[in-house]
Amino acid sequence: MYGLWKPRVLGAWRVPASGPVILAVNHSHMIDGPMLMGTAPRPVHFLIKKEAFVGPLDPFLRGIGQLKVDRATADRTAISNALGVLADGGVLGIFPEGTRGEGDFASLRAGLSYFAVRSGAPIVPVAVLGSTDRRGRLISGLPPLRSRVDVVFGDPFEAGDGSGRRTRKALDEATVRIQERLTAHLEGAKRFTGR
Repeated sequence: MYGLWKPRVLGAWRVPASGPVILAVNHSHMIDGPMLMGTAPRPVHFLIKKEAFVGPLDPFLRGIGQLKVDRATADRTAISNALGVLADGGVLGIFPEGTRGEGDFASLRAGLSYFAVRSGAPIVPVAVLGSTDRRGRLISGLPPLRSRVDVVFGDPFEAGDGSGRRTRKALDEATVRIQERLTAHLEGAKRFTGR
């Protein structure tokens, strides 16, 4: 990432140095995940759609610890693998909106709250900004080479309410709390970076 673009990493010290943590990342461009993996202070294991695991990408993605998920079903293997990453004290990366879009955290899926409440791992909000500002001249699907992309880490927070409940209502309430925190972080990151 540093060879192709000019990432500016802000607040990486907010990521706990050890123990389980979930990085909740906005997702507006295909380089957002790789940008975070290349700039995060700890190795990140992302849940990635199974369609990406084709050809030579399959062994590469598996080799760097990425987790295949079937988004069309409740993929029990992917859920178990993700919880295993957290149980082992690792970092799980999640795009809470489930797919690429505006990257504004407007519609969260329940997966993030499930993993956070079930594991007890803190969530660190991450805003990747600048990946969609302009199209590159050499490859129009990518940001211009050597352009600045900001990766802004927020303060960790707990998703649960402290009761230990894992009911549907508890997960729905956690999703609302998470969305408020992620949206506030994104707005603050935009103000701070001037984007």
